[in-house]
Amino acid sequence: MGDEEDFDEPEIWDEYQWERFLQQQDRNTEKYFGLLEKYIDHPDRDSLIAREMGWETGECEHEVEWDEIAESVCNEEVEATEESTDIEFDEFARSPIYKDTLKLHTWINAWLDRDPALKEHPEAIRLATRSAVCGAKLAAALCGDDHTEIGMTIAYLKRGLKAANDALDAGAKLLAEKKMTTRQANTFSKLLFRVRDKIVDLMSEYRMEWRKRHGNL
Repeated sequence: MGDEEDFDEPEIWDEYQWERFLQQQDRNTEKYFGLLEKYIDHPDRDSLIAREMGWETGECEHEVEWDEIAESVCNEEVEATEESTDIEFDEFARSPIYKDTLKLHTWINAWLDRDPALKEHPEAIRLATRSAVCGAKLAAALCGDDHTEIGMTIAYLKRGLKAANDALDAGAKLLAEKKMTTRQANTFSKLLFRVRDKIVDLMSEYRMEWRKRHGNL
């Protein structure tokens, strides 16, 4: 074969492999914060956390920057989109689904501002935070380019869909508790379903693209 060398093709993950990876990242984040709370006042906090997180690999030539590790563990969605260019984000910001998420967040903020007591209600907090998480997962999924892994995009869309469903569930409980009027609940559901339905459509489109490139899932 002359001077040609054989190289293995890099493994391309499907949505399920990416989902397992992201779930592990979530578990790592929860574990890190649990350890931080446990050892917050301990003089050897950093080394104890490092040992239990499995970060220690023997003697290090350089001091480990634990703040950087914490940032890495807790902000994987942000890091996943940092490679996107400003042009790519601008394109995402002009997309219908991004505009729909802004309308949703604007409505939620106005609704909470009208009744400050709601800001302490667990289900109102869940409604607001899960709606925000939905938008963050969408940004992580869609602020990429043609070379972005389709499996990763679908996995983030699925996480956005779950967050949207959680927010809908919180809205239903607030309506049942009469913390939200029927009119407010209908408006919220209408705004959220616009985002949710677009997520479902995008997942279908990306799965079709996956099948074109790699065959059936």
